[in-house]
Amino acid sequence: MRDKGDKKAHLLGLGLDNTDGHKRVTVAEEFSLVGGSAETHEKMTETVMKTFEELKSRGKKLNQVAPDELTDIIRDSTPE
Repeated sequence: MRDKGDKKAHLLGLGLDNTDGHKRVTVAEEFSLVGGSAETHEKMTETVMKTFEELKSRGKKLNQVAPDELTDIIRDSTPE
């Protein structure tokens, strides 16, 4: 039985700008990225990697961060 504090968390990135018919899927333990153009999928991948690096530097896991804090981290991790 899981402890009440042992919440599961998973990030889902969905790209909707694919016009080349290529199916892009990147899956890991705590995130899934689906779809998008090559450029969009690459940006989503870079963003999620930077997000998890920042969480690690803060000593937190995805299930330990508040939604507002996660939003700020993702926003700061998104490439221009």
